[in-house]
Amino acid sequence: MKLKHSLFTRRQFLNGLLGGWLGALLASFLYPVIKFVFPPTREPDQVILAFADFRDMKPNSVKNFLWGTKPGILKKQDDGSYLAFVGVCTHLDCNVSYLADQRKFFCACHDGWYDENGRNIGGPPPKPLRRLVISIEGEDLIIKREGEERVEDQ
Repeated sequence: MKLKHSLFTRRQFLNGLLGGWLGALLASFLYPVIKFVFPPTREPDQVILAFADFRDMKPNSVKNFLWGTKPGILKKQDDGSYLAFVGVCTHLDCNVSYLADQRKFFCACHDGWYDENGRNIGGPPPKPLRRLVISIEGEDLIIKREGEERVEDQ
């Protein structure tokens, strides 16, 4: 069936198709570069949590919390003190989990292992888990980036 009038010619259609494909290809190359130069979110300086939610933890157990857009892990030691980590692997930012029976952190993406203090002990992770600073003020559990004043309470 032949149309009497068309909105665009075959050449315009093919040019639009080729231009759209080239535009999509260019966007797929530029998107990661733009995300690298201008990161979408910034990591928080501190997180304030209700200490009552974590007070009844058993020794050698963990609870998760949000550290910005990443998971955080709060671990209660056998002596009653607490450790906090950013819960992502230092290899490729996969989430880590704590295996209480083995007393180790595990990254399932590439078989990365960390000891109970966050030190890398096996697999591809190049560095230990990032440790966070914990302080307890009244009924608040304040978790900050490392490098600031460190106070550990029970």
